[in-house]
Amino acid sequence: MGRLDHVHIRVPDRAAAADWYAMHLGFEPVAAYDFWATGIDGGPLQISADGGETTLALFETSDGHPMIAQQTGVAFSVDADTFITFARSLPGEINSPKGTPLGLDDLIDFDLCWAFDLADPWGNQYELNCYDYGRVSRDLVEPAALRPVRYWPVESYQNYDNSPR
Repeated sequence: MGRLDHVHIRVPDRAAAADWYAMHLGFEPVAAYDFWATGIDGGPLQISADGGETTLALFETSDGHPMIAQQTGVAFSVDADTFITFARSLPGEINSPKGTPLGLDDLIDFDLCWAFDLADPWGNQYELNCYDYGRVSRDLVEPAALRPVRYWPVESYQNYDNSPR
């Protein structure tokens, strides 16, 4: 299958959405794909936070493309510095999928990685992951005495070879 290429996201206004994704998540338009947005009626505006390797394809809602929020759990991975900086910027103007401001108390401990579930203003949902488990534990979780959300008991990972525990 290869790597993640792009994800289709429906928004009511592509320009406003591109501005929000740029301001809050570091996405920028990908010039190489500008022809889709400018030359094809109903085409997507491709934005990326990694230089175009993976993109979000912003489709403006219309009769042919109704507003359907993406809720299937698209996940992005970042390094520890980026993850910690993001976490320390909370709460801000990013919501959790529950519709409340995303905060440090929304941090998820998956034992192999740390994560935040977040939503854009149009209800599209994402997961932000960091696999540098030890660094995030030492530099963010322990100093702030955070009590992360857990979906599975720690015992689930005790026999896993790469478990940080």
